[in-house]
Amino acid sequence: MSQPMPRDHRVAGALIGSAVGDALGAPFEFGPAGQFSARFPTHARGTSTEMCGGGSLGWEPGEFTDDTQMALLVAASLAERGGLDEADLFDRFRTWARADPPDIGNQTRAVLSSGRPWDVAAAEHFAWSGHAAGNGSLMRTTPAAIWFAPSGTAATMDAALRISALTHGDPSAGEGCAVFHELVRVALDGGDPLAAIPATLDLVAPEHRDRWATVLAPNWTPEQATEGNGAVWPTLGQAVWALRYADDFAGVLRRVIDLGGDTDTVAAVAGGLAGAVFGIAGIPMRWTSVVHGRVPGYADKRWDLADLHALAATLDGRPTVRHVASRSPRIEPREVANGVWASDLDGARASSRDFAVVSLSRTGEPFGHEVQRYAYLTDDDANSEVDAVLADVLDDIAALRAEGRPVLVHCHGGASRTGLVLRAWLRRTEGVSPEEATAAVAERWPHLGLWNDSFTAALYRVKV
Repeated sequence: MSQPMPRDHRVAGALIGSAVGDALGAPFEFGPAGQFSARFPTHARGTSTEMCGGGSLGWEPGEFTDDTQMALLVAASLAERGGLDEADLFDRFRTWARADPPDIGNQTRAVLSSGRPWDVAAAEHFAWSGHAAGNGSLMRTTPAAIWFAPSGTAATMDAALRISALTHGDPSAGEGCAVFHELVRVALDGGDPLAAIPATLDLVAPEHRDRWATVLAPNWTPEQATEGNGAVWPTLGQAVWALRYADDFAGVLRRVIDLGGDTDTVAAVAGGLAGAVFGIAGIPMRWTSVVHGRVPGYADKRWDLADLHALAATLDGRPTVRHVASRSPRIEPREVANGVWASDLDGARASSRDFAVVSLSRTGEPFGHEVQRYAYLTDDDANSEVDAVLADVLDDIAALRAEGRPVLVHCHGGASRTGLVLRAWLRRTEGVSPEEATAAVAERWPHLGLWNDSFTAALYRVKV
């Protein structure tokens, strides 16, 4: 019987999933429908993946946009101020906007450059323009959804409204953020966010309820949208639609990016919600491994996967700094199967740059190899997603080997997690039994550790 997914897996999934969606969708922003699948009709697991970069603004592969930049400002303000300080958050937004970020919404720019105080700037802009129900406050709100989730429904929905109102004067935008907050809260608690929609809609202001009920209904499809997905209603509607009809995180992201239009934002919203449902281990490692970026105005720091993991824990009430890996004995790489090698952490760190490295434990800093992937696998009995992680790792190894790349697999000590992947690789490629795979790896890799019974059990479920 599988273990329930740990909450920290869901929290990391939400925050990192939003950044991954942002970076994955950025190259396709304002493009036509179907462009993602036309370029990537099947999973791209080799050296070059769907994190392709490019687009009109020339993003690097894996680089996030203003969606995540603003989300990180929300997170930093909450963490450093110990809660919601609207004046502080608005000031951070203004510092960011003054640094001339390459991608900033017209409405957000207008409000932040108006020179008006935090408590009136957005409302005055809305009163003057009448156009404020964009998706620019929804795209950045995943960190706040994580922070306020333990406080319950009323608190998280109220916070969503207040944060949205800093830049978006139309209450419709705030109501969308409030609904999103509550759906994420339910998912982080292990519930079904889709089942929570009717009760959540009961809490939406009556004058906005019908419009939100329309786009969140089970029978709604993106073709029924009455405005482009730069607006808040279809953005959240498309994210929920994709979650309703996709089987996994990758399927959710493929569906929303293939809709075209404001792809980075819709994917950021969908990624935050789907990440809370499928957890960090459900997000393909070829995507999480390369996500990164800087925040204009605060660009002395370059954010990457390790930073986002630490931030997720902090937002969930467990203040955490970036992981620094302890030293290991430095077991030199050894070939265990054709083209598949093994080592411990320091053996991999110092290894030939010709290797494509698959890291099964936290490494802190990247090694400097052209290809390094980070799988989320803990060495305990609580790996509720071990089958999905193992399949992801094996599929990536197969793709890299098909390109002729030697692949180096490691965890901290090179024993248990490394041994699981080596045994599973032999099962898949040679069709041997778990017992035969274990015996073969033990003969070729004397550092094999067999203390994790859940890992051995997972071998029986590997498809051969």
